Amino acid sequence: MPRATKNLHVPLPEELHAQLHSAAEHEGRPATEIAREAIRRWIDSHRRALRRAAVAEYAAAMAGTGADLDPDLERAAVEHLRDVRGRKKRPR
Repeated sequence: MPRATKNLHVPLPEELHAQLHSAAEHEGRPATEIAREAIRRWIDSHRRALRRAAVAEYAAAMAGTGADLDPDLERAAVEHLRDVRGRKKRPR
């Protein structure tokens, strides 16, 4: 079953409109497809930025509390990183 679609009217400055249609012609794709892809990428990027901000806010709020990183786990992670880095061949 085909997905329902909604239309969105987006007035574009003349130069941006021309660039979009030029890119579409170059790619051999419809301008609406390129615009849809650009919007999807922006939304995905925006969601990732919001998620990063939420994680950072949570981490800052929980710093120093019981929900903070377990000291034993942190120590094990540091030891692991030291071991991994120590095994790498160094240039002579």
